Amino acid sequence: MSSVRYKSDEERSVIGEKADIGFLDFEEEKSHCSYVPDDESPVVISVPFPFVKGSPQSVIVGDTAVDSITIKNTTKESVELWAVRIFISNPENSFSLSLMEPPLGNSTTDSGRGFVESDSLEDRVLQPNETLTVWLSCKTKNMGLHSSIVHFDVGDERIERVVFLLVEDMISQSLAPKQPYSKGKRKEKYVVDTFVSGSRPRRKTYRSYKNRLPRYDIPKDIRDLLERNEIPPSIEQGLTRKNYSSYFKMLIMMEEIQLEDDMRSYDMECITMKKRPNQLLSMVVPGLAERRPSLVHGDFIIARLASERAQNATNFQGFVHRVEADEIFLKFDPQFHLHHSDANLYNVHFTYNRINMRRLYQAAEAAEKLGREFLFPSESSRRHIKTTPLVPVSGNLNEEQICSVKMILGCKGAPPYVIHGPPGTGKTSTVVEAVLQLYRNHPDARILVCAPSNSAADYILEKLLHQNGVKCRENEIFRLNASTRPYEEIKPELMHFCFFDEFIFKCPPFNALMHHRIIISTYMSACLLYAEDVVQGHFSHIFLDEAGQASEPETMIPISHLCTRETVVVLAGDPMQLGPVIYSHQAETFGLGKSYLERLFECELYTKGDENYITKLVKNYRCHPAILHLPSMLFYDGELIASRDTSSFVMTADFLPNKEFPVLFFGIQGCDEREGNNPSWFNRIEVSKVVEVVKRLTAFGNITEQDIGIIAPYRQQVLKIKNILESLDMSNIKVGSVEQFQGQEKQVIIISTVRSTIKHNEFDRVHCLGFLSNHRRFNVAVTRAISMLVVIGNPHIICQDYYWNKLLWHCVDNSSYQGCPLPERIEEAEEEYYDEDNQENEFTAYNGEWGQDNVEWGQDASQPEFSNPAKDEDEWSEGWK
Repeated sequence: MSSVRYKSDEERSVIGEKADIGFLDFEEEKSHCSYVPDDESPVVISVPFPFVKGSPQSVIVGDTAVDSITIKNTTKESVELWAVRIFISNPENSFSLSLMEPPLGNSTTDSGRGFVESDSLEDRVLQPNETLTVWLSCKTKNMGLHSSIVHFDVGDERIERVVFLLVEDMISQSLAPKQPYSKGKRKEKYVVDTFVSGSRPRRKTYRSYKNRLPRYDIPKDIRDLLERNEIPPSIEQGLTRKNYSSYFKMLIMMEEIQLEDDMRSYDMECITMKKRPNQLLSMVVPGLAERRPSLVHGDFIIARLASERAQNATNFQGFVHRVEADEIFLKFDPQFHLHHSDANLYNVHFTYNRINMRRLYQAAEAAEKLGREFLFPSESSRRHIKTTPLVPVSGNLNEEQICSVKMILGCKGAPPYVIHGPPGTGKTSTVVEAVLQLYRNHPDARILVCAPSNSAADYILEKLLHQNGVKCRENEIFRLNASTRPYEEIKPELMHFCFFDEFIFKCPPFNALMHHRIIISTYMSACLLYAEDVVQGHFSHIFLDEAGQASEPETMIPISHLCTRETVVVLAGDPMQLGPVIYSHQAETFGLGKSYLERLFECELYTKGDENYITKLVKNYRCHPAILHLPSMLFYDGELIASRDTSSFVMTADFLPNKEFPVLFFGIQGCDEREGNNPSWFNRIEVSKVVEVVKRLTAFGNITEQDIGIIAPYRQQVLKIKNILESLDMSNIKVGSVEQFQGQEKQVIIISTVRSTIKHNEFDRVHCLGFLSNHRRFNVAVTRAISMLVVIGNPHIICQDYYWNKLLWHCVDNSSYQGCPLPERIEEAEEEYYDEDNQENEFTAYNGEWGQDNVEWGQDASQPEFSNPAKDEDEWSEGWK
């Protein structure tokens, strides 16, 4: 009879032949290390290398770890110990057994004389009450999780012990959690019915807009319905021409309620404020520098004394007068300042600035007046564009780009013209060429160019200015910025094209706007043009770059306010890359997560690829052919053509096992961890491996820190990598999430996948976390690299995703895999869990005229109860235990 038993039959895992073992996940195999003594057991076998605080013991790479195993016969009869043997080890041959304690590394030769180790020990008889001690050693050569299964054949029973050791270096050990993870208790809801108004920052120059922005408060009955997670009937019937405005306004309300709830997570209790000059109080807000929460000049908070009971407390409004790093400077009602002491403790409620949401409501409302040719283009919108010969401003345009520009120049109005193509195919360059052609050859043209972010808009401005073929006059091109944009964020050489007063960006007066032939803005800031009463039809052409990243109401801000039937609207983007960031899972499911660009692709005019409506760019000017091959096959029907000059690739041949294949996969089995009350994951073994790769790459001299980008799916992993690189004086390496890298490129991209535990995969899929939840996130991640792509991860985990599995075996097939043993390969694995064309959803967002849904892989939209989504990969505190 076995001398040990498992905590429960359900926890017990049966390990069969070696071929069936594969990957051992210590989170799944904890039952092997948690034993309960059995008084009836004749033999008691101790646990080697027992877990410490629920995790494997740590050992420095290169050292030999040793632990004893005691085998005690507790009976009054002898017992046959037929064998003690190592059934399997990972890495292979890393564990060994001995009857003598292994000599220390600095022992003399005599002390080690007679020492013998092997993978098995000979049989023997254990006398009554005899205890036999054997020694288990682990020789470590590489970082990562080392595991072994040891079998003890006692009498007629086989007893099994599973052993885990975490092998790491000094960097990895320095990143170990300082405190165990515990889910932070949910804060009590801060209810604000009334408050004493604070002191609003003065405006240096106040100018009222011609078209004021309404408040668009959420009606109480609709708020109550949405907060009960009920779906309004107007949403269930789907998007149609008749309900366009009300449909999207309802989705925006869903989003706004979610944003309110998210902001509540930043509320703080029992904090202090310090008196500052000019009747200001300062308060430290952890995470403010990372825009968590995002607070800018003019926002406000609500504060009350922590000692007062909530129902009797007086709430005070405090306006933000200044923001410095992680500190905000506030001004309240004079009575608040009068009774303030730096020793006072306050409870603080954060509010978010509604202005962008109000702009979306306004745009959705105004869009209802647009013609069908904009909102639902159909056969009735059919056109034939007449083109004329074109002399490119830029001499390096390809045939598809030239065709696209000629079509844009020949357009007479709606429906929109679409330029789409994979990453690196020159969509923005095509937009810039079309803008400059209009500027040079059509003096009456008035052009608005919009992008989803300030950085993307600045990039367009730079490209327009740096084309040698056309010189834009300084007074004819203007960069419109929001007043909340930090003055120091924009490059000095672009300042001439902006309007600002005392370091605050502003929209110039109407008369000044009329003089500019080209205006560049973000989608959101384009509403300032309408506010200044720029009339519909003023712009002959409106270009919307990276249109796949903006929600439809956001795209409608420039279109609904400024377009007539004769306005030429051009959208450029890629629906196979990441779409808009939506916080409400409900709103995303019902269509707010689908860009206007993507929705147009559901129209037959665009689906067929008719060149009168759409141009597809297929020549990639970014990636090495080996990097481009897999995304081309998976997402773009194998049509992509690698067109970058091969002499521009930066290669480090000594780093690559296959010098012709610059995609390298490092397989490593680490462990994903959390610490404190932070729900975000990190993998310190992978952090160490990232640092090792960076050091090796930069040591050759032809790759600099600026050439390297590091992508990780969780914020904690990003921060851990950043902190380590800064401590090593390597702060010029960009580290960020996939979302932060969209639209960017680096010579070398290193991806840390983080996940190393099987049971978290499904959680990530359901809540759209990490890399294993979104095929677009995969597409963006692997197409940021120009010359070299390095992936660091656990192959046993990521092989469970269709796309990452393809990448893994693509590397293996090209002799470009290094690291831990591989999982069993399933030939021609079918993509069972993601089929975009065959999803069924009883809550279909577009079941009216469009007949398409918006269900992403991993989302069960057939359920009426919706879980909250992840904002930017790692917000979840409800994780697996």
